[in-house]
Amino acid sequence: MSNANTNAAVAASFAKRINLQQYVVYFGFVAIFLFFAIVLKDSGFLTVRNLSNIVLQTAPVTIMAIGLVFVMSAGEIDLSIGSTVGVTALAAAVTINQYGLVAGVLAGLGAGLLIGLINGAMVAYVKLPSFLVTLATLGLLAGVSRSMTDLRSVPVIHETFVGLFGSGSFLGIPSLMWWTAIAVAAGHMIYRETRFGAHVLATGDNARAASVSGINVPRIRLTVLMISGTLAGLAGLLYAGRLQAAKYTLGETDLMTVIAAVIVGGTLLNGGKGSIIGALVGSLMMGMLNNGLILMGLSVSDQMIVRGLIILTAVAVSLREKNR
Repeated sequence: MSNANTNAAVAASFAKRINLQQYVVYFGFVAIFLFFAIVLKDSGFLTVRNLSNIVLQTAPVTIMAIGLVFVMSAGEIDLSIGSTVGVTALAAAVTINQYGLVAGVLAGLGAGLLIGLINGAMVAYVKLPSFLVTLATLGLLAGVSRSMTDLRSVPVIHETFVGLFGSGSFLGIPSLMWWTAIAVAAGHMIYRETRFGAHVLATGDNARAASVSGINVPRIRLTVLMISGTLAGLAGLLYAGRLQAAKYTLGETDLMTVIAAVIVGGTLLNGGKGSIIGALVGSLMMGMLNNGLILMGLSVSDQMIVRGLIILTAVAVSLREKNR
């Protein structure tokens, strides 16, 4: 009996040490991939073209997810990223057509940075809840994007821009994959290897204790929302480059997918823990899920139901882990 108790204790200690919950996203990714590989083996799911399309289509979502990891790890939320994408894409497209490539890229990224700055200032210094602030800017930016060009799409005919942010490639690898790799690598390094990343996690875990220990909590909150806005701006550039046009509808349906990717990827809803790599895998998993459901013939409404169920499950797991 004592041996059984000892073995059980060892097993419990091992499970606690490796924390199996942080690997759920990877198990889920493999399970979904194997399911679609078997069910859709005759529908082209496993072709190189289809799998590469999944990666290319999820690039903007992955970029936004990286920013949201920082925000949620600090205990905040950014609901405005979808509308930010539309505004920044339109700003970039209009500016490129009038003033050239550099001005257009700066306009897109600058618009995202400004939106993040406004959100961050309201949260950090006016002390408003980020949920309400970004919900308000979500609606505000949706209206701005519709009025910018009177609901008309703006074509982007600049070949260099399209090649750099859309259909181009370097060393045989599509530019969208390069942007994803750069953003993931930089985000992971900052998040895990810098004092700023540690301060973000400390703020999300216990803001009062972080403040007492000398961390400038308002500045952390401001910075993470600026990061989120800037990366949403980059996502807008990627959409405009890939589609060779900008429209107010860009990014509008991405919020649920981004949140799902981040939470499924291991970032706690209440802050204090997150994973850039997990967000990448979560984004790819959501893209693969959408792709597989489309190949299976499911409607858009059915896809939304599946995504909603995934988010609900992930939130339940996240809150359970936080309460332990």
